Amino acid sequence: MSNRWGFEDLGIGIGLRTVHFGEILGRKPAIDWFEVLSENFMDTGGRPMWVLDQIAERYPVALHGVSLGIGNKDPIDLTHLGKLKDLAKRTNARWVSDHLCWTGILGRNTHDLLPMPYTEEALRHTVERARAVSDFLERPLVLENPSSYVEFVASQMPEWEFLARLAEDADIGLLLDVNNVYVSSFNHRFDPALYVDAIPADRVVQYHLAGHTNKGTHILDTHSDHAVDPVWELYRRSIARTGLVSTLYEWDENVPELDVVHAEAMKAKPFRDALATEATLSAAVR
Repeated sequence: MSNRWGFEDLGIGIGLRTVHFGEILGRKPAIDWFEVLSENFMDTGGRPMWVLDQIAERYPVALHGVSLGIGNKDPIDLTHLGKLKDLAKRTNARWVSDHLCWTGILGRNTHDLLPMPYTEEALRHTVERARAVSDFLERPLVLENPSSYVEFVASQMPEWEFLARLAEDADIGLLLDVNNVYVSSFNHRFDPALYVDAIPADRVVQYHLAGHTNKGTHILDTHSDHAVDPVWELYRRSIARTGLVSTLYEWDENVPELDVVHAEAMKAKPFRDALATEATLSAAVR
């Protein structure tokens, strides 16, 4: 299966982090692609932008943001979108993603990914905004499922239903973070398999994998460690539905050497190879 827009499978990538700049430019490691945090470069020139230009010339990149606030009540920030659009053009970004969340109100940004109320009203509001953003960017917006620690009692549907309906009604793509699914399932006591099985397979254009911190009573989405086996199992289960989709490993705290991060990302390869082999055998039988 392929996504509805024909976005290519970029393979297995990692997030671009400043601590790795020198090594990436010097060694030119065999990494399939990089995900770039949009806000780190939208208002930045000098050496950081020079580095990004060099990397974007050698590797495919995708942009990933944290401040779009697709669920916000405030008007869409067209200045922000203009900078984002320019950066996407400059880097030849394969797609542009952000999070299903709200980030503030009345002009105040909390710099956090706040959970949505999963109501019909919120769905209509978010669909309208997602369509507007896609139109402005002249490309389908891609939204990631967040990790969360609290829920609204007013919610009328589970997160996975909200996300699936949003993707269909707004005609947008999805960045499915299977670590976030696992984190939220632990915190809110639902079956993570129900979540990944409910996501429309042809809307998924990217995966996120990451490590977290289990505090016993709850899990924090820290991106500071190796992924646990249940997260890899969710990934295996989901790609069986979506087919091979661009996969990225996030490591944002206590970031180790580049080779360590890349080795963790490459743990996705056996799952992808097994799926590819199965698809080849199925085609041969037909």
